[in-house]
Amino acid sequence: MKENSATRIMQLLKQDILAGNFEPGEKLKMATLKAHYGVGVNPLREALSQLVVEQLVAVEDQRGYRVHPVSQAEMQDIYDARAHLEALCVELAIARGDDAWEAGILAAAHRLQANADLLKQGDMQAWEQLHQGFHLAIASGCGSEQLLAARWSLYEKASRYRNLWLRHNAGHEAFDVNQKEHEELVTALLRRDSAKASALIKSHLLVPSQVVQLT
Repeated sequence: MKENSATRIMQLLKQDILAGNFEPGEKLKMATLKAHYGVGVNPLREALSQLVVEQLVAVEDQRGYRVHPVSQAEMQDIYDARAHLEALCVELAIARGDDAWEAGILAAAHRLQANADLLKQGDMQAWEQLHQGFHLAIASGCGSEQLLAARWSLYEKASRYRNLWLRHNAGHEAFDVNQKEHEELVTALLRRDSAKASALIKSHLLVPSQVVQLT
């Protein structure tokens, strides 16, 4: 029961950090977290310890915890690594993907385009779930569980930075460009143009790290 409680709290706290509900560098007070999540100290400490390993929480003087800070250097590193890994997944998916993979991409792209107004309505997290599903539909064709696990870790770490970008660009010209890039990527994938798709995915995924300036 304790393990299940710690796992549940870890997931809830992680999502709150990734979504920006806790600010980078914010002190995570035990009393506040206990009341917010309705959990005791032991499972909460276990959850926080796991998030330290995932570099989403930092230990402060061995006594307290803070949300892991953000930095321009970390953002660049995460996005660069993610862009190269995603490009590898795309190249393998084009080589290995079947008709079902292509159909999955088209379905995910349609859902994303049909719900583009979610961002303008302020429902960023609902849109992000569809965006995540679109890119996962593409990458899943690589057929490698190890690559997909590494990809997911980088995706989560990029979430806080991507959310910063979305707050600045949703509903604006930069977001319209983002949507157009999705369309170009789908075209390259269906044509099995590995070089084009790889270049497009790298460029597409690096955009937030190029426009977000942290102060």
